[in-house]
Amino acid sequence: MNQQQALGTLSGCELLSDLPEDEISELERRCTWRRFKNGEQVLDRNSDQRDVLFVVEGNVQIVNYSASGREIAYATVRPGGYFGELAAIDGQPRSASAVAQGPCVLAQIAPSVFLDFVAKHPTVARQVMQRLARIVRTCDERIMDLSTLGAVQRVYLELLRLAEEDPVTPGSWVIYPMPTQANIAARASTTRETVARVISQLAQEELVRKKGKSLYIRDRDALAIRAEKMSPSEPPAR
Repeated sequence: MNQQQALGTLSGCELLSDLPEDEISELERRCTWRRFKNGEQVLDRNSDQRDVLFVVEGNVQIVNYSASGREIAYATVRPGGYFGELAAIDGQPRSASAVAQGPCVLAQIAPSVFLDFVAKHPTVARQVMQRLARIVRTCDERIMDLSTLGAVQRVYLELLRLAEEDPVTPGSWVIYPMPTQANIAARASTTRETVARVISQLAQEELVRKKGKSLYIRDRDALAIRAEKMSPSEPPAR
């Protein structure tokens, strides 16, 4: 059994979903397969390495750090996703660091291999462009949030972004697994204490309910209204 067979396959990668199996297999043979432990750094923002990484198993958090050392979370890359393409495309330093969230299996390819593969397959190139466009739009939204919203509102928005329709109860919304308060704080550019206070208040008002690893949102519309306009009963937080 070779290293690739022992660790996984790229067949579940969204970027490659339109390609025949033989093309995927060819790319797999050019990958370096790696395992990471929970909390282990996958990429360093200061690294001059330009490889692209596909997430086969586990989750990877894309993060940056302020001058004071506070963690700012950009995104979570889940199985089937990929990251690192910006440095591969423009040859510039990494724009962020990456940290494993739980045990992970990643497939890593050199920038030249990635660029040749994209040039060879128009459907892959289109998906890469669409992803870059989403990144730009997401950054625009985050800039607007930071410029116009208070910390409490940003926490509301982050809860709304994380929530998905509950597959068990139609019309209900749930966050599963619920990220840590520190993780939500990093996403919303605020403090863990602010996140704890917001969730506690929402629970007291029965707008959310915590059960195990899930956070159920009882009234998504009410939460959306709060995200747009601060309730008079809620003092602004930093």
